[in-house]
Formats: sequence, structure tokens, C-alpha cells
Amino acid sequence: MKIATIIARSLLGLIFVVFGLNMFLHFIPTPPPPEGPARDFMTALFMSHYLYVIGALQVVGGILLLTGRWVPLGLNILCFHVLMAPAGLPMAIVVSLLALFLLWRHREHFAGLVKNAPVLSDSPRQGITTGNATVNS
Repeated sequence: MKIATIIARSLLGLIFVVFGLNMFLHFIPTPPPPEGPARDFMTALFMSHYLYVIGALQVVGGILLLTGRWVPLGLNILCFHVLMAPAGLPMAIVVSLLALFLLWRHREHFAGLVKNAPVLSDSPRQGITTGNATVNS
């Protein structure tokens, strides 16, 4: 299982680094997005220069994956392709499966995200003494 984790982490890291760098260097030709919400969304990202922020975060996330430091989540990629650009869905599914596999393998590091919130006790609260006065919380 350790080898599968390293392979998944490396593949996902390479995908993030390559496609993140492509936002800046344009070494992979990208076809124009199809008509509809995907084109509008990508146009808004490009016009606001937010696409460069996304590219930089992809590069940083990919480098962190390749070095084995952290495991970013890639489910937002799947949502984009399901809702706006279904032509890229096969690659989005592969990326999401790799991210979910790594999330499962490193689940102990994400336990705090899904931990139950503490429940307020039904017992009466005690007063807090501060200086000369008692404050009831």
C-alpha cells in the first residue's frame, strides 16, 4: 500500500505542477472552452487575473505533494467538470480518485475536520471570578 500511495502522490503532484505551470508558460495548447457556463467562468477568471493565482496554488500544491509534505484536496476540479465542462470529466475523475485515495491514506491528519463538535453541557454554568467582580457566563 505504501508504493500505491507514493505512485498516487507523485502522479497527482505531477498533474498539479504541469497544469499549474501551463497557466504561465502555455506549453500545452488548450482548446477554447465550450459555449456556456464553462466559457463564462474561464473568461471571468482570465479577465480578473485570478487564473494566475490558481496556477500558482496548483504549482505549490504539486510541489508539496511531490516532496511528501501535505495532501491538498482536488475535488473542486471534479465539480467544475461535472457542472460546466463535461468534456474534461475523464481526467477530472482520475485526479479526484487520486486525491481521494491520498485523503484516505492520510485520514489521521484530517480527523480534526470531521470531528464532532463539543456539545454544551446541560449543567449550570459556574461564575468566573475576575478581579473584584463575579461574572456569570
